[in-house]
Amino acid sequence: MPPAAPADATLEEQLNAIIAANSRYQLGVALVDMSDGVVRQFGVREKFVAASTGKILAAAAYYHLAEAGVLSLTAPMGGQTAASQIRQMIQQSNNTSWALILGAVGYQGIHDYAASLGIPYDRTFNTLSPAETARILVLLYNGRLLSPAHTAELLSYMQNTNYETLIPAAVPPGITVFHKYGLLNGNLHDASILVQGQRAYAFVVYSLGASVAEIPVQTAIIRQLTQAVVEQVF
Repeated sequence: MPPAAPADATLEEQLNAIIAANSRYQLGVALVDMSDGVVRQFGVREKFVAASTGKILAAAAYYHLAEAGVLSLTAPMGGQTAASQIRQMIQQSNNTSWALILGAVGYQGIHDYAASLGIPYDRTFNTLSPAETARILVLLYNGRLLSPAHTAELLSYMQNTNYETLIPAAVPPGITVFHKYGLLNGNLHDASILVQGQRAYAFVVYSLGASVAEIPVQTAIIRQLTQAVVEQVF
C-alpha cells in the first residue's frame, strides 16, 4: 500500500495556523513527499535571499562539472583540494570555501546549471523560493543530480553540521536529517531531507524577520513547524 498523502487537511491547518500566528515574519514552507514529487507550499511562495542554503546548489554544480570532466575534485584550491572546500562549505558553512567553489564554477556556470534544473537563479542576488530549494533536494536525494558516490558524499556533509539548532533539534530519534541552514541578517532558513525507513520528504522553511534580534523567535517558529510536519507524516 502506498504511503498516505502527507499534507492532509490537519497538517495544512496546523502549518497555516503557525504562519498566521507569526504574521510579522515572512514565512515560506515547502514540503515534498519523495514518493510522488508533489510540492506542497504554505505561506510565502516568492523568492527569499537564500543565504547559505544556496551552497547546496553550488556544491551540486561543482560535482556535476567534475563528473563531466570540466573540473576536478582533486584540484588544488585555497591550499586544500576542491573536495575539501565542498565539505567545509556544506558542513561548516564556510563562506571562503563557497567563494572558491563559485569562482571555479563561474557566474554563467551556476546560472546554466540551475536553469537545467528548471530554476531561475542569479548568483548576484542569491535568491531561491522554498519550493525551488525543495526541488534541488528532491533531485539530489533521488539520485537525479549526481552519481551515487557523489550523492552519498554530499548528503553525508549535510549531517552533524555546525548549526543543528533548527530542523534537526525538533526531529525525534529514528528520523534521519540531512540539511543546510542559512543565516544572513534577518534571514533564517533550513532546508532538509527527512528520512525514516522507506519514507522520505524534502522539508524547507525560509523565514525573514526585521533583524538578527528576531533570530531566537524565528528559531522557535522553525522548530514548531518541524514538529507539526513530523507528527503528521511519520
